[in-house]
Amino acid sequence: MRFNDLGIDFKYLLVNEKDKGFGLTVNTVGFQPIAPNTLYPSTDHPKSYYFSPNKGRVLSEYQFVYISKGKGIFASETTRKTSIRKGQVMVLFPGQWHSYQPLKETGWNEYYIGFEGSIIDAVIEKNFLSTQNQILDVGTNEELVNLFSTAIKIAKEDKKSAQQYLAGIVFHILGMILSLSQNRSYDARESTQVIERAKIIMGENIHKEIDIKEIASKLGTSYSWFRKFFKEYTGYAPAQYFQELKLRKAKVLLTETNLPIKEIAYELNFSSIEYFLSFFKQRVKITPSEYRKVNGNG
Repeated sequence: MRFNDLGIDFKYLLVNEKDKGFGLTVNTVGFQPIAPNTLYPSTDHPKSYYFSPNKGRVLSEYQFVYISKGKGIFASETTRKTSIRKGQVMVLFPGQWHSYQPLKETGWNEYYIGFEGSIIDAVIEKNFLSTQNQILDVGTNEELVNLFSTAIKIAKEDKKSAQQYLAGIVFHILGMILSLSQNRSYDARESTQVIERAKIIMGENIHKEIDIKEIASKLGTSYSWFRKFFKEYTGYAPAQYFQELKLRKAKVLLTETNLPIKEIAYELNFSSIEYFLSFFKQRVKITPSEYRKVNGNG
């Protein structure tokens, strides 16, 4: 079984003059999984973003590119050709030549967000980020993945003040990667990273059924150790945690979409609508229909 096979998901945003006045605007945000031995980058991107890894490119914005799976290489005007691995963030600067790509034999999963504005320019002037240190080692971190995923969701909804919401997410990501990269001694513990990696796998495969024992094996641990340490770290047994993720997603779909309940059950890969109804009521104490009505989308 292959994990982390969500499809490419991205959004390019229009920015108006009022948004620019806020001091930080987001131009693009996305996620793309690159399987081994496949074309990189995807040809779906606009010409201003598409590039040949052999030639590189120059952007007119800043970008954070977070690798949650796989390996690759990075190079820029100020960074010699460097190996990239999961748990690292590449910081891209406007007007600077750079290039990166996954290794053919491993592929990678990348989350990215592109932004610009006077506020971020001021942060750079104070040397919080530097072209001399473009690779930040932050480790595998579920919360960071969730921030990128939330940004994609907000961008695609494109509601009023979406740009201001996205600006806040950019600063949250910035603060997190600075903190994580400077406090790696604790978070880099191998056991912690294994569990964070497992949490990301579960989150990225929420629309499937997964085999917990297979995840443990893929991560190079015994099932008994994995189950024990996972519960100590999260408070849930692995299977319970995965079910909790499904429940959280179901609540979001019930309150933020008009999808029929049967379709939600199907999307989250429940074996039947009856099982989904039983599962939901057992944990929430009310039915999905009642939950939707109480929370304003019924």
